[in-house]
Amino acid sequence: MSGRPKPRRGARFFRGHSEEASVSGGLSDVLRGHGRPDFSGLTQSWKIVISTVSMVTLLLIGLGNHMWLKETEFPQKSSHFYALIAECGSRLYNYQARLRMPKEHLELLKDTRDGLHNYSGDTDRDEDRNPMGAIDEEMSNLVNSILKKLREDQVQMADYALKSAGASVIEAGTSESYKNNKAKLYWHGIGFLTYEMPPDVILQPDVHPGKCWAFPGSQGHALIQLARKITPTAVTMEHISQKVSPSGNISSAPKEFSVYGILKHCEGEEILLGRFVYNKTGTTIQTFKLQHEVSEPLLCVKLKILSNWGHPKYTCLYRFRVHGTPGEYP
Repeated sequence: MSGRPKPRRGARFFRGHSEEASVSGGLSDVLRGHGRPDFSGLTQSWKIVISTVSMVTLLLIGLGNHMWLKETEFPQKSSHFYALIAECGSRLYNYQARLRMPKEHLELLKDTRDGLHNYSGDTDRDEDRNPMGAIDEEMSNLVNSILKKLREDQVQMADYALKSAGASVIEAGTSESYKNNKAKLYWHGIGFLTYEMPPDVILQPDVHPGKCWAFPGSQGHALIQLARKITPTAVTMEHISQKVSPSGNISSAPKEFSVYGILKHCEGEEILLGRFVYNKTGTTIQTFKLQHEVSEPLLCVKLKILSNWGHPKYTCLYRFRVHGTPGEYP
């Protein structure tokens, strides 16, 4: 017998079992990482499959609802709803615009009201088929109608004191103009000539702030030769509004005034045709019917300003018109 010890069979047995246990432990770890269920009871692969199926199902449901909505009348009802909102919005805008609109422009809206009602009755039949188009067309016609009225003369009577028609101011029978040292013509920054608006500016339709004839004080007169002989029936006085006045007020506007007719050309007897008051808080264009009639056509009238609205230095006239029935040419 040799002296080397023999290996024990029991130790080899236990070593084999430990190696098998380590292998089986590593395999169980791999299976645990890939195949063991999580807390929800589903594997990662199944979660992906279920999510994909859910998304496809939702897409199919949405597509089905889209096709159903196209076959129903919901879009038509929606268009009616949007049309109602648009109409309410346009009415609110028009109301706000009317609050800021001058009084003379409001008169134009009243004149177009009947025409718009008639037009609305005609378009109601087509409103169910194309409500938005009907509203747009109605608003377009309203705007065009108002613009047409604004382009026309608002008084709607012939002005026989219009300079471009042949009327003129006879300066010999007219008050002197107000001289303002601040109104100068300049050449390279040097003022060399004072100037003032001539009296015949009151016979022109160009009414802008400052473009008026001014005379000193609160009383003055202007002798006007008309474009032709007429039997006068009314006169119109025009002034700018306080909103557009550079000074913020119109105290230089005429207040009380009278109109006289001259029988024999422009040098005869003066006949009172009427006495009136221009209201500075009213519309900018005010027409007055004459209080007295004349027996024969007149060629000349005299405008006399009796007072203004408080300006201590001068009175400013913007435009004066004379209306009537034409007679024979002079």
